[in-house]
Amino acid sequence: MNIVLKVTDAAVFAGKTQLVEPTSFDLAAGRVLTILGETGSGKSLLVQAVAGLLPTGLSATGFTEVGGKSFDLTAPTSLRPVWGRTLGILPQEPWLALDPTMRALDQVAEGHRLVRDLEPEAARLAARSDLVALGVGDAERKLPGELSGGMAQRVAFAAARAGGARIVIADEPTKGLDATRRNDVIALLMKEVEAGGSVLVITHDLALAKQMGGDIAVVLQGRVIERGDAGTVLTNPSHAYTKRLIAADPANWIAPTTHEQQGEHILVAEGVSKARGGRLLFSGQSLRVRRGEIIGLSGASGSGKSSLGDILLGLIKPDEGTITRLPGAERHRFQKIYQDPPSAFPARITIGQNLSDLIRRHSLDNISLPPLMKRLGLSKDLLGRLPAEVSGGELQRFSIARAMLLDPVFLFADEPTSRLDPITQQETVALLVELARERSCAVLFVSHDKALIEKTCDNIVEIAHSGGK
Repeated sequence: MNIVLKVTDAAVFAGKTQLVEPTSFDLAAGRVLTILGETGSGKSLLVQAVAGLLPTGLSATGFTEVGGKSFDLTAPTSLRPVWGRTLGILPQEPWLALDPTMRALDQVAEGHRLVRDLEPEAARLAARSDLVALGVGDAERKLPGELSGGMAQRVAFAAARAGGARIVIADEPTKGLDATRRNDVIALLMKEVEAGGSVLVITHDLALAKQMGGDIAVVLQGRVIERGDAGTVLTNPSHAYTKRLIAADPANWIAPTTHEQQGEHILVAEGVSKARGGRLLFSGQSLRVRRGEIIGLSGASGSGKSSLGDILLGLIKPDEGTITRLPGAERHRFQKIYQDPPSAFPARITIGQNLSDLIRRHSLDNISLPPLMKRLGLSKDLLGRLPAEVSGGELQRFSIARAMLLDPVFLFADEPTSRLDPITQQETVALLVELARERSCAVLFVSHDKALIEKTCDNIVEIAHSGGK
């Protein structure tokens, strides 16, 4: 067996506090290793340490051996020579990985040109081929801010692979993608494996772990608590936590109790149409939403789900159709929970300061925040941190808290659990529905997970894809 990546006693610390216990593992050529665990379990920190990419303020010990050369993890910059060439990194937050001022084609071509030493025109041709293969060929002239979450993820993947690395580290590579696009990304990763490459995946997506196969390691509170063949672990787990993780998959949820809709209409949309970039997203879309109603919005990646939600909120205008909102309701009571919360939080302001500014701006009651945070499982210690210093799941729960502080009458939840593990997702969805029912707040819930929509919503609206993005 040809070992291409060997990790020995990798551990992560915040000062003297150990966040990840010493962990050792091997990755062979032509194999997949999936690190599976809940939000905040330390799985991403472990792999970031292995690649020499820990955030500022954290440190690592142990060793990584790549291509027969050993690297001391106490000196993470020593791993730089293998970045892009041997190790290709696909980060969890695609928008943070992409240059906001550079168009998609140029970002991917840059890797082909600088790392693979291709001539400019050859680099652009290779980049265009990569984007087309991932189904985002028409995104080549778009800036990251013009891309949906799924499109940004695919562009970031193309950029990560442009240097020709044979070991791909993919952090939540299918987050925010529908089943078809998820299968496309899995097929691309497996193509690398079949060609003799290796893939190290960090995920909380059980379907991804099952489809990738290979080996699996389950992480809980910074410690690997179960490992083995993926098929065996996922069908016959030995640890109680792994069993709980599998049971929390939306496909295993109990169907919801029917909720009779009798309240007044919060929002009515009639004959709404929208086109972008000369392409029709959807047309003739109508929707009626009552107080306390949970409506699921389903559709393929790029079908215009986010655009429809933004139209309902009044953030963008429809090309055709009318929107009627509850008379007398302030605009700030129509709220949105974003798919990628880093794009919705100021990067240089602490979470606590952000929430304090909101409370002061709208003359809210300070005492309402602590109980809301407690219900969402958020520690008050997190308030002093910047958005980049908390996990994606924690930041998403802060998004829910921030929206609920404003006592919304309508909440557009755009893939609100896309970065949560199954257990946290189940708890968060249950709480979001509970809060909405308590406050008679209508929710438009977008998700690529059909099982989640079916087990959560009172009604489901399917948005037809008309060829746009």
